[in-house]
Amino acid sequence: QVRLVESGGGLVQPGGSLRLSCVASGMSIQVWGMGWYRQAPGKEREWVAVMDSRGRPSYSASMKGRCTISRDTTKNAIYLQMDNLGPEDTAVYYCNTAVDQTMFWGQGTQVTVSS
Repeated sequence: QVRLVESGGGLVQPGGSLRLSCVASGMSIQVWGMGWYRQAPGKEREWVAVMDSRGRPSYSASMKGRCTISRDTTKNAIYLQMDNLGPEDTAVYYCNTAVDQTMFWGQGTQVTVSS
């Protein structure tokens, strides 16, 4: 069974940084790509960054230049380093993967940007 567990969210001041982690089990990140999504209150879930099975990253326009997706294949984990955060980045952040056309989501981690 695929399981994704996020961590690293929290309260940060505007301009601050956070690093989110997602540890995967039941699948290999070297076989299946993984990504980060977020959902702000009252808004639809949107993708933030993805990394394919070869480790190639892609970024959405909303956070491009302010975030970096990376992975550690020895831990079967992906990370999202976010910098220069603003209130508009407040959301629940989820990691995601699709295995054999089945989508899997973590439970999410709350990121709140506020002074």
